[in-house]
Formats: sequence, structure tokens, C-alpha cells
Amino acid sequence: MRAMTFSKYGGPDVMNLQGMPRPIPEANQVLIRTVAAGLNPVDALQRQGTFKIVQPYAFPKIAGNELSGVVESTGSLVREFQPGDQVMVRTGSEQLSALAEYVAVDQDYVARAPQNISLTDAAAIPLAGLTAQQALGPERLDVQAGERLLITGGAGGVGLLAIQLAKLMGAHVTTTASSAGEKLVREAGADHVINYRERKISEGDERFTKVLDLVGGETVADVMSTVERGGAVVSIAGPPTPGSLAEDTELSAPKAALVRAVEELMSFKIRRLAKKAGASFEFFLMHPDGAGLAQFASLVDQGELRVTIDSRYPLDQFRDAFEQLESRRSKGKVLVEISS
Repeated sequence: MRAMTFSKYGGPDVMNLQGMPRPIPEANQVLIRTVAAGLNPVDALQRQGTFKIVQPYAFPKIAGNELSGVVESTGSLVREFQPGDQVMVRTGSEQLSALAEYVAVDQDYVARAPQNISLTDAAAIPLAGLTAQQALGPERLDVQAGERLLITGGAGGVGLLAIQLAKLMGAHVTTTASSAGEKLVREAGADHVINYRERKISEGDERFTKVLDLVGGETVADVMSTVERGGAVVSIAGPPTPGSLAEDTELSAPKAALVRAVEELMSFKIRRLAKKAGASFEFFLMHPDGAGLAQFASLVDQGELRVTIDSRYPLDQFRDAFEQLESRRSKGKVLVEISS
């Protein structure tokens, strides 16, 4: 089968399209013929080796974190799915492998795709949808009706879904976007838009109960002065907080201690700013969850959520797809179409 791999850690030049063995599903796995894969900023980070101290890869490594497709076959213990089912999945961060013609994945990570959008476009949902769902839900921010929520970077794949989910939860949503992205975030339901190219968030008089940060960098420190006392900031792009990178990873005691020391050091400044503001700060990585995906699919089918696609590329043009992803100019999701 054809698969997009990276041969070592590095830049775009380490990516290749090559033949790889077709996987054979284990007893609890579903073999999926991939129709499309969604690209995310984490794809570039994984290729660059950002997380290699926690999760080193053997090469060549098939890339990709989310996909949609058709069930080809199932393992002996699988009862929920059968050949021909249209499904979507966020693969595990150790496995990856979404950018391949066939993928074998744990049945607990799989959900049936929504029926009122194309199967190709369903590939835009798993990672971004679960990230928004888990960040805003009781596991993290626990957004409540009437709360003033800030979502930074609202015009991206996660942001557009997070805005819609937060509005369903009854929150008043402010987001940051450029003038090019303002129309999209307002269509998603944003109540107020801050043009990040015109001013910093802290230069306004807005105050927020909770913040979902999707941007990182200087933005994380900037928002701390805008959070009310007792408020909370959750980030998927800021510095990792102690325990966040290795939360679901088995590490030796020495490596776990090293990782925690690195997390302590990297997040010291932002945790200090949060404490000064009387707020909390947490970095988190979402986890695969088929049941959560099924809930998301239901909302899409009910017309409560819509998916925004920035661009679509055939597998042969994967380099162009990654160039668009890494340009940070995309509005919505970048998709790679793998089969019809």
C-alpha cells in the first residue's frame, strides 16, 4: 500500500511517499480503507521530533493522526463494526499511520461518520473535534452557560469547532482572528472578535472567566492579565505543565523524572503569571475516544455543528498540503484525499 512516511526527524524534506506493508488487524482492531486524512499542526511537530523524549518513533514512520474511511475487515473481538461501515478515527499518538491507504486501529477509537457530510470531509473532525470537546468539557474547562470564554486562534480547525461547541454550552464567546478570518468565526457563532494584528488581547477592556488557547507563544502570557480571579486557562499550544506530556505514556523512572523537570522549567513563567492572576493554567493533549466522536457525529447530523474545509489535496500532492498547513494561513482544515 502507499503511505506518506518520514524517514527521520526534521523538516519537510524528510517526508516521502513509499510502499509499506498492508496492516493485518489484531483481535480488537478494525482495518479501514482510508478515504481521507486530516492535517494538523501536531503532524509537523511529530515530524520535527518535538515529543521524541516522551514518544520516540522507529523509522520509516507513517504520519497522520486522523482519518475517515470504510471498514475493510475486523478482528475476532470486534462486534460494533462490520465491513462496509463508513467511519472516522483519531489514531493513537504512538501509532499515527493515518496517511496510508489502509490503517488497523483499536475499535475503541472508531466512530461511525456523520451522514449529512461527505465521508472525505468527515476526516476533518476527529482530532479537532475531540480537542475542542475535551478542552471545553468537564475534563478541563467545564464551560457553563453565561460564562465569558476566550478562544484564541478561532479561525483554525479546532477553533471553529470550539466556538460552535461553546455556543451550544451557552457561553459568551470572544475569539481572536485576522480580518481574513473574521467572517468565518462570526459564522461559527463568535459574539466578539479581536483582530490580533491590530492589538494585543490585554490592550482591551475585555475580561474572561475561562480561556482556551490555541495559539501559544506570547499570547499565553498576554491573556493572563485578562482572566478573572478563580478563572482557568487551558492551552494546546503553550508550554507543557508538569505531567501533561507523559500523562498516558509509560516511561522509566529516570526518563519520567527528566520529562517532569523539563515541563517544570518550560512552564515556570506562565504558571507564575497564572498564580499572580489568581487563575489556573494547564497544557493538555487530547486522547482518542470513539464514544466522544460518536457524540460529535450526532451533533453534525442534527445540524448543530458544521465542518469548515480550507483545502483538499490528493495523496500525490502531500507536500503541497503540508506547505499549506505549515504556512498557518489555512482557515479550517487541510485534507489529503487518499482513495475515492
